[in-house]
Amino acid sequence: MVQPRFLIIGAGVVGSALADELTALGYTEVTVLDRGPLAPGQTPMTGGSSSHAPGLVFQTNPSRTMAEFARYTATKLRSLNTADSLCFNTVGGLEVATTPERLADLHRKAGWAQVEGIEAAVVDVDECVRLHPLIDRDIVLGGLYTPADGLAGAPAAIGMQMRRAIDRGATFFGGQQVIEISQRAGVVTGVRTTERTFEADVVVSCAGFWGAELGNLVGLRVPLVPMGHQYAKTTALPVLRDHRDQARGHADARLPILRHQDADLYYRQHGEAMGIGYYGHRPMPVDMASIEELTAAQPMPSMLPFTDTDFAPAWTESMRLLPALAEVGVVEGFNGIFSFTPDGGPMMGEHPALSGFWLAEAVWVTHSAGVARTMARWITDGTPDLDLHGCDLARFTSSQLTADYVADTSAQAFVEVYDIIHPRDQRSVQRGLARSPFHARHVDAGAVFHTGREWERPAWFESNAGMVDSDVTYPHDGWAGRNWSPIVPAEALATRRRVGLYDMTSLMRIEVTGADATNFLDRMLTRTVRRPIGTVIYALLLDESGGVRSDVTVARLGENTFQLGINGPMDIDWLQRHRADADVTITDITAATCCVGVWGPLARELVAPLCSIDLYDTTLGYYQAARAIIGGIPVTMMRISYVGELGWEIYADAAHGELLWDTVADAGEPLGAVWSGRGALDVLRLEKGYRAWGTDVDAEMSPEEAGLSFAVGKKHDFLGRHALEARVVRSKLHTLVARDPQAIVMGGEPVTATGQVVGFVTSAAFSALVGRTICYARLAPHLSVGDTVAVEYFGELLDFDITEPVLVDPEGARVKGLIGVNN
Repeated sequence: MVQPRFLIIGAGVVGSALADELTALGYTEVTVLDRGPLAPGQTPMTGGSSSHAPGLVFQTNPSRTMAEFARYTATKLRSLNTADSLCFNTVGGLEVATTPERLADLHRKAGWAQVEGIEAAVVDVDECVRLHPLIDRDIVLGGLYTPADGLAGAPAAIGMQMRRAIDRGATFFGGQQVIEISQRAGVVTGVRTTERTFEADVVVSCAGFWGAELGNLVGLRVPLVPMGHQYAKTTALPVLRDHRDQARGHADARLPILRHQDADLYYRQHGEAMGIGYYGHRPMPVDMASIEELTAAQPMPSMLPFTDTDFAPAWTESMRLLPALAEVGVVEGFNGIFSFTPDGGPMMGEHPALSGFWLAEAVWVTHSAGVARTMARWITDGTPDLDLHGCDLARFTSSQLTADYVADTSAQAFVEVYDIIHPRDQRSVQRGLARSPFHARHVDAGAVFHTGREWERPAWFESNAGMVDSDVTYPHDGWAGRNWSPIVPAEALATRRRVGLYDMTSLMRIEVTGADATNFLDRMLTRTVRRPIGTVIYALLLDESGGVRSDVTVARLGENTFQLGINGPMDIDWLQRHRADADVTITDITAATCCVGVWGPLARELVAPLCSIDLYDTTLGYYQAARAIIGGIPVTMMRISYVGELGWEIYADAAHGELLWDTVADAGEPLGAVWSGRGALDVLRLEKGYRAWGTDVDAEMSPEEAGLSFAVGKKHDFLGRHALEARVVRSKLHTLVARDPQAIVMGGEPVTATGQVVGFVTSAAFSALVGRTICYARLAPHLSVGDTVAVEYFGELLDFDITEPVLVDPEGARVKGLIGVNN
């Protein structure tokens, strides 16, 4: 078979790693281009971010995917070390706390490290000073030490991976500025530079902060912002002479890399000098149209002039933490350019409309080799080896790709690089982009809004404060109580006892139509859609390896018309990529419509008098849909529930939304209907055993591992079906309940059994009905219902029991309307 011709744009730490990974897989037709110089036999200093990157590799990350990228990068670069070239110096990493809040957060990070299989421990002040003698012990409360962290010598790593790729057949060209991406009939054919033309079957953009400019060449909005970041080196510090590494190069050091995140600072040794990086200054977005002018007097085009005024607070704080710095000064500094994205994640994937054009952008040295490995496997196998929902370039909606949104949220990402981020923290910029037609009513009712993508969604309603039982003590300490209210469980209880009204407008939905719609969806979904009009099913989208890409609800509303409730824009991208030549149209109808969820034992009593059709099981049973009229408004009624109670999702055109809400709310008032938020929804779905994709379930899991085998048709053929037969069960999602009524966890914590880490919590909430914290946990396959495990919460071990998956109404009587208000 003829090998594809690969062309990589960018010979930095990502591009060179990708060339190495591709050639290691046996693909030798690899060409790498860079706009900077690539002189034979010289250390590559092409002028991008890789050429000046400090090279700190801290592996622990709240994202398991990013942690795995970093772990692989550290392991690989360490393996590339030679007597003449130090690609990775395992000096260890130390993050110090100077506030109680930071010290507590270090325990949380130590838990992440356990989950990710990274050796790390919270250490006391004495150990911090032993590891890094320059620290002033009087201002430090403790630290997190990770022995396998270290310094990547980026130029050396680039050079070594280049040589390995060249030895296997790859070719590198410097001085090549790409000015055109060649294509024919929606397929990439190569690139044209200022010097020559190169043919290729696959083009991968690894251009760093030039990535957005390359995206413009192919009509692709790449949401990254080049941002200036301050870095300085001191003059020689005598005390460092005893802490030098015998190996030469960019990673010359013995002291651990040091992070003082309370002051947005990090430090690394450069022989006898100390390097200081600072994130505490104002965001400095770079105008790429002026990049040559801005950096004309600098050593390379990724280095902006140093701004001393911005650095002044960093120097003062550095002398406080490391008093020995008072003996020296800053000898050189620059504002280095790095890429920032709206959510801090890299941009990986294939162009949605240009086959063969791929991106691996906004990738730092820390994750470089790991990203390259995954990209190589994704491009050649068709499926990545890790879950990438936080990295896929298709994860943003069109409104999240506007220039203002990208600029503002990327700037916030810069400001928050070293902040303590709570799981329920909300962004402070670019709010109010999408509001349901019910929004004004919710504001009047005291809604507290959290965001879901661009949507403003009520988390709870302050108007419900009177429902809170003052005699109940909720297990929410200062951390667990942030961005939370006891109104949340009160709204959940009211839904179970009476009826709740939920704004479900932000639930992304698409309409799939066309002569081939049935055949297309049958091929893509794990259950057949060849059912009578008016049927609703729950099904999965799998990838080619049998991993769960998404879970969806599908309502057949006509012979060739289906409405799908999906999880986000990645689902639309996935379906569009597999549409091929089928007569199918996929339309995002989210913004044009609205949805109110009416659920609870009194739901039928509320809705039936308003509705033009009979809502009893004989005409509109569970998992059925129908067109109807409510208060003169045309609606689509779907008898489904994400809370495990009788009720409907009621859809209407957005223009009728306010009237729909008022009609339903007014009818519900005599019944004690409660306006409820997403917090209550989360409690209720945990009680009922319902999963949340992207939190509890991801593409690394099979349906069996996710507890979703029931959503796979036994006689139905679909994408990923055959791969399921060969998959080995590596974990299972279980329901856990706390033994102590006052125990609380939030998600991401390690789970242990007999002292060994056996998994991690995916999501959790306190249930007033159960009287305990409920959580889902992804656990080793040998564990089962009845076993006891411990969840580590900020260093404390809390006992949890593995229970049956469904805690409330396992028989489904409530959701089928068989249990009344008094049960």
